[in-house]
Amino acid sequence: MPPKELVAASSRPLILAVLCRGETYGYALLGQVREMSHGDITWSDGMLYPVLRRLERDGLVTSRWGVSDEGRRRRYYQLSRRGREAAEEEREQWTVVDRTLRRAWHLADRTA
Repeated sequence: MPPKELVAASSRPLILAVLCRGETYGYALLGQVREMSHGDITWSDGMLYPVLRRLERDGLVTSRWGVSDEGRRRRYYQLSRRGREAAEEEREQWTVVDRTLRRAWHLADRTA
């Protein structure tokens, strides 16, 4: 399991990436992140909802209240136009970080 700081730093791009796939609600978003990470990243409600609220306040995410098939009220989230742009920026930034770390680890392996 990654340390808290890395999980926190990756929360915004992960949420934006999930929402690029379409509208979803909080509990489903938690499950999608857990599934994508093969259980290595598990978030609590207490971590997810403050990030969603911040994204909404920043105009990257919109939300609406709806009713599930079971009749339960749920808040559904989706990306705004600005959110799609931010998701692409996040992708580019994290791709640079990933590529750089892979190179660094490769060089470290060659010198070890």
